[in-house]
Amino acid sequence: MARNPAQDNLHSRIVMILKVTLPLVALAILSSLFLFSREIDPEDAIPYADVEIADRLAQPRMTGAGFSTVTSDGATLTLSADEATPSEGGGRVTGLKGELSTADGFRTEISAGSGQLDSNAGTVVLAAGVRLATSTGYEVTTDRLTLGTDRSFMESGGAVLATAPIGQLEAGGLRMDVTGDGKTHLLVFNKGVRLIYQPNH
Repeated sequence: MARNPAQDNLHSRIVMILKVTLPLVALAILSSLFLFSREIDPEDAIPYADVEIADRLAQPRMTGAGFSTVTSDGATLTLSADEATPSEGGGRVTGLKGELSTADGFRTEISAGSGQLDSNAGTVVLAAGVRLATSTGYEVTTDRLTLGTDRSFMESGGAVLATAPIGQLEAGGLRMDVTGDGKTHLLVFNKGVRLIYQPNH
């Protein structure tokens, strides 16, 4: 059967029109989806961003901050914090963890919710759930503790509770310092000590 040139020409034109119009229709549908989506006002995010930037500029902060030093008596003090806010002569830290390792082998793991570093005094004052765990088996909790950064020294600012190898301890205070010969570190519970003796503890 002979093909009709007119019909072939019409078929070619229809195919050509479809090739051009179908992509245009698809683009129109996609455009309408964007038009009907919720409008986002850029002004909504700007005030928050401005406040955050201004706050950061006024009070710079560091996340994942670390501090390490060797004290005058040869101990190593390493501290890390979730966040640190530096200030003149020191700074404030939150989420603090660390370890004090003395030259005679005495180790103390340290943690606290917050701390205030005073570089002039050579101390860090810890607060908000202070916890100590010593290599000699003592686990201590207190509300406040002053920790030396230039020498091996710590002293509580109030009462302490402790779990010891010999039982449970309650005391009005705690102090750790270097002995007179400079070779030994002594941990002392003072200001009224109450011991619940538990030999099998």
